[in-house]
Amino acid sequence: MIIDKHVHTPYCPHGSTDALVAYIEHAINLNYKEISFTEHAPLPLTFHDPTPEKDSAMLLNQLPAYLEELKKWQSYYASALTINIGLEVDYIDGFEKETTELLNEYGHFLDDSILSVHFLQHEETYYCMDYSEENFGEMIHVFGGVNKIYDAYFSTLHKSIESNLGKYKPHRIGHITLVEKFKRKYPYQQPIHHYTNPILDAIAAKGYELDYNGAGFVKPLCLDSYPPQSVAIEAAKRKIPLIYGSDAHSIKGLAQGYHQIIQDHLD
Repeated sequence: MIIDKHVHTPYCPHGSTDALVAYIEHAINLNYKEISFTEHAPLPLTFHDPTPEKDSAMLLNQLPAYLEELKKWQSYYASALTINIGLEVDYIDGFEKETTELLNEYGHFLDDSILSVHFLQHEETYYCMDYSEENFGEMIHVFGGVNKIYDAYFSTLHKSIESNLGKYKPHRIGHITLVEKFKRKYPYQQPIHHYTNPILDAIAAKGYELDYNGAGFVKPLCLDSYPPQSVAIEAAKRKIPLIYGSDAHSIKGLAQGYHQIIQDHLD
């Protein structure tokens, strides 16, 4: 029985158009026990999405329909599958006030949520770190090296953990090694534990959970989980709950990486 707590929906503008009910039916066929739909929360209105298509998240005017549709299916499928209504909330350095306001308005509708970092700031400009390998290569030039991107990512990630986003702040931290998405093309020589151990210490101190994300296994320049097994072991030592997430953006993405993660912990 699979519990998957990081799943996207047709409300994601950079995902598929697969219907929500198709996700649910496929999840039941895959022997899911529980699923959390965690669509990308609307970005702050004053934040300018740096991606070319401006498609990083659903629009604010879509959020009520998203919540309403999930509430309908949550009730309809209650006997077959536990469905949690959630969001993947972006922590954007400098936009804490706007993020808190969104959570204060909509947080009481949510059963489950994730706090993630996708956007990094350099001087006055923001970059979507995981958008593409070409974009990551440009960032290396702008930031001054792969190590500078890692520094910026984990510094921002630490800020997200320590941030005060109000009573509805998500308590699960998303894909903490997402910066490694293109590591086979842009390798970083220092052991990842140099960065992740302090992050895990901060997560443990807060009593938060960790998204154990299988999507990296299907990314050809990563081929690993977020975080990798060695980091997950360190998390377990700190008694941090590891919560599997497929990070599916289509029905075919459901359960991706799940069996690799299970196998890693059997070996």
